Amino acid sequence: MAVLRKQTNWENLYYYRKTVVLYQMTVVFCRRFLPKYGDRTVDQMVQAARSGKQNIVEGLADGVTSTEMELKLLNVARASIKELKEDYLDYISAHSLVRWQAGHPRYDSLLAFCREHNDLEEYEPYFTKWSDEEIANCALTLCHMVDRMMSTTLELKEKDFVENGGIRERMTAERLGRRQTQKEEIAALKQKIASLKRENAALRARLARQG
Repeated sequence: MAVLRKQTNWENLYYYRKTVVLYQMTVVFCRRFLPKYGDRTVDQMVQAARSGKQNIVEGLADGVTSTEMELKLLNVARASIKELKEDYLDYISAHSLVRWQAGHPRYDSLLAFCREHNDLEEYEPYFTKWSDEEIANCALTLCHMVDRMMSTTLELKEKDFVENGGIRERMTAERLGRRQTQKEEIAALKQKIASLKRENAALRARLARQG
């Protein structure tokens, strides 16, 4: 049994790649549509987007040695994305914009676009072209997708933790496994020694008879 878990390559994960898009998108959104000074929303949104991305990296990195810390940080990341989602919803409401939902003429195409594209370079050309309503709705869609994917990931990791434990449990199992192996090796050696003793006694008895 391996004590340390294999390092997850987060750059291959769809939900991480989408958080990279969300962070850069939010930076541009705040720069274009929110006041440069005097509005705490800017810092809150940028920090929430950054926290979502960074805590995924830190959580998966820590997961090599600590499943508990991994779960904690991934939950922080998910909470940050939820916070960012609320900020975009508040912006839409405060500026009397339309939230694109099922039935809106652009909802299906936006959903398909966000499902099919995960990387920053696929979104970046639109950052300076889209209106605030377009960016906000795209961000909301991405937030929803990241939340769903992270929810599934967390459920699987929590199940694995319950079934297999963290590093302390794996180390204990490894130590017990080694002790069991040592006991088996010692027992085998004892049997071999006893067998050699019997063979030696039989050989001496034969030599004595011949003498």
